[in-house]
Amino acid sequence: MALTLTSPVFPHNGAIPQPYTCQGADESPPLEWKGAPAATKSLALIVDDPDAPDPKAPKLTWVHWVLYNIPPAASGLKEAVKTNELPAGTLDGLNDWKRTGYGGPCPPIGRHRYFHKLYALDTVLPDLGKPNKAALEQAMRGHVIEKAELIGTYQKS
Repeated sequence: MALTLTSPVFPHNGAIPQPYTCQGADESPPLEWKGAPAATKSLALIVDDPDAPDPKAPKLTWVHWVLYNIPPAASGLKEAVKTNELPAGTLDGLNDWKRTGYGGPCPPIGRHRYFHKLYALDTVLPDLGKPNKAALEQAMRGHVIEKAELIGTYQKS
């Protein structure tokens, strides 16, 4: 079975409901996964928006959430999960607001895509402090054995 990542609140390529955005409670959506390869020692999650600031003229990828060392026995993250509620051993990285935790969609213009990327790794990473996306990707290099992706979209009303 391949690694899959889903959410019970939005389908792949579907709209992310407002409660999970800056126009709502700005809390993380529930995420579920299955099919991690037997060799998986940890999982990492990166949520980012490659359409910033304007999908018609993107200039950067805005990072919304960075997590790593999620235990392979975990099967998801509950809605509005807080750092102290993450699966044991999970570590936070920094998003582009320079803080840990989830930051919901808040596009300044147009409908943006939000890539939820789950990586199965063949190792448990060392404590990287509070890595940004680039530092986590560097640490994961050579250790990714499978990847799953869930894309959600959002446009401010």
